[in-house]
Amino acid sequence: MSHNNGREDEVECSLDMEHVESNNNCSRYKRPEEGETEGGELSVEQIFERQGVPSWREQLTWRAFGVSFVLSILFSFIVMKLNLTTGIIPSLNVSAGLLGFFFVRTWTKILEKPGLLKQPFTRQENTVIQTCIVASSGIAFSGGFGSYLFGMSERAAQQSSEDNGATSIKNPHLGWMIGFLFVVSFLGLFSVVPLRKIMIIDFKLTYPSGTATAHLINSFHTPQGAKLAKKQVRELGKFFSFSFLWAFFQWFFEAEEDYCGFSNFPTFGLKAKDNMFYFDFSATYVGVGMICPYIINISVLLGGILSWGLMWPLIDTRKGDWYPADLSPKSLHGLQGYKVFIAIAMILGDGLYNFCKVLSQTILSLYYQFKSKGNKTTDLPVADSPPLKIPNLSFDDQRRTQLFLKDQIPTWFAVTGYITTAAISTIVLPFIFTQLKWYYVIIIYVFAPTLAFCNAYGCGLTDWSLASTYGKLAIFTIGAWAGASHGGVLAGLAACGVMMNIVSTASDLMQDFKTGYLTLASPRSMFVSQVIGTAMGCVISPCVFWLFYKAFDDLGLPDSTYPVPFAVVYRGMAILGVDGFSSLPKNCLYLCYGFFVAAVLINIIKDVAGKKWRRFIPLPMAMAIPFYLGPYFAIDMCVGSLILFIWERINKTKADAFAPAVASGLICGDGIWVLPSSILALAGVKAPICMRFFNRGTNSRIDQFLGLQ
Repeated sequence: MSHNNGREDEVECSLDMEHVESNNNCSRYKRPEEGETEGGELSVEQIFERQGVPSWREQLTWRAFGVSFVLSILFSFIVMKLNLTTGIIPSLNVSAGLLGFFFVRTWTKILEKPGLLKQPFTRQENTVIQTCIVASSGIAFSGGFGSYLFGMSERAAQQSSEDNGATSIKNPHLGWMIGFLFVVSFLGLFSVVPLRKIMIIDFKLTYPSGTATAHLINSFHTPQGAKLAKKQVRELGKFFSFSFLWAFFQWFFEAEEDYCGFSNFPTFGLKAKDNMFYFDFSATYVGVGMICPYIINISVLLGGILSWGLMWPLIDTRKGDWYPADLSPKSLHGLQGYKVFIAIAMILGDGLYNFCKVLSQTILSLYYQFKSKGNKTTDLPVADSPPLKIPNLSFDDQRRTQLFLKDQIPTWFAVTGYITTAAISTIVLPFIFTQLKWYYVIIIYVFAPTLAFCNAYGCGLTDWSLASTYGKLAIFTIGAWAGASHGGVLAGLAACGVMMNIVSTASDLMQDFKTGYLTLASPRSMFVSQVIGTAMGCVISPCVFWLFYKAFDDLGLPDSTYPVPFAVVYRGMAILGVDGFSSLPKNCLYLCYGFFVAAVLINIIKDVAGKKWRRFIPLPMAMAIPFYLGPYFAIDMCVGSLILFIWERINKTKADAFAPAVASGLICGDGIWVLPSSILALAGVKAPICMRFFNRGTNSRIDQFLGLQ
């Protein structure tokens, strides 16, 4: 889950790369005769030089996968909750690496005292754990439970009041969801395996999130880093406990929605039925706000003010002129249509611009790479060549490259795996989705490896995965090809899922290869860990979603705790792709044009502006999120930003060291409360105390009715 990933519906946040050692600037780690750098400091691999590197099989331990399984469930709950509420998911790589380190380190310390420890805990095993957790919980995003998959459901169809015939609806069911994920989630892994040497060694792609994760794991396994990690875990544990207890407190007193503030005026109340500006004291979104860059939080708030503070009230005054006054609030021909399609226009404008930008960067970079390769030859080491004989490479690069090339994954294995999996998928998918014909699937799989390469390469350059953008392209192309009369809406959404899973797992695997390269974890152990993590996710994520689906009867409804906003957005895209612009209400098309162009222009200005001003320009994809959902979560996120801002002003060093751990504790504690609350909901247990908040006038009328005045 890496990573300021340019995902329009998953605004993930990049790690601070100021202190991350990039693979492209390791020249200061050249190894002199004394074994030290010129400054007298050991390089990373010199610190670990005396430690043996376990074989790839030894890196894959039972305890690693046991810890990964437990933490995968935790992180799947967190990602699923975020998916079903706002779609804003911060990078949880640091939390995965930190908690994995803590669990296994505690395990080994306990066994070490009586002399029962058989295998020490290494950074390679830590990398395997982090890879497995992120691969597993990543399925909660790419599985589409908050987007295309739930967009197929009857609940999402009812909100659009369009194209909700039997051929355009498929309600969630645990069996077909698990089957669907198993047949589409592994192709991306096989598609990029043969390119790992080209991407990591020949092209020296940075993969900033993978590099940052490796840097953290390396630091955890030094004496100083281990001490800091213990302190970080203590802080994470404190705020985990606090947020868990706070979530329990909120459930126990069951503060219900009502208005608290001035009549007909936007205010910051506890909750507001007709007013989306409120602060609901959500520990999750305060934590997300602490992790996300300031500009994302401000962008979300600006988008909420622009839409719910200005546009929707103004458009509502045109009721009876622009759209019939007696329309259902769910109809796409009414105000709902403006909310959904203007948000889509901004998302598509931002996604198309960044797609073209990353694609052009990829093509230009490849051109210069091959051009420079034609002018000079590079002497790359092979498995058994002594590292000190290789010129023009740092000691770290020599050691890493030697071990990275040692455990090869045969190309025939990758090709055979892709063809076999694609063949099974082509046969199975039409049985799951009768609207998705076998020839649609073949066309997707013909183009998928190229698109997976483009996404993995672009992610290495920019740290942006455009998985959802490729998925949206599949919605429009396959949906339009199938047509409305042949279930084009469902075919487009299913095609989106197929494409999204391929390109998402491809970039994630290459990120993991980069992390493994920098921690000396074998490519084979990285691949196996990714496969096992993906298999875990194909079972865990649907089960977690099924628990939400069964426990909360109002899941997917606009005013519920879990509105699943992007399900309606994705379904709206599918309807737009099949029916064209006929589904838009009056003047909506012109507004869509305007916001599409505005999104592109804002991106251009952001890229052209200097470094000093670029950080003040908002992000269109973040602004688009509250257009449909509302800005309530922006208040919580901005509170998180404010806390971090004040902390940095008081003690920046401490804030940099502990803010991610504090934020992770807030997110994890509040997120894991979903499990007991779901069980209580399934058991029919309700909160023993119910609190409601009223404005003064309503409160006086209630007192009069009850005879308290």
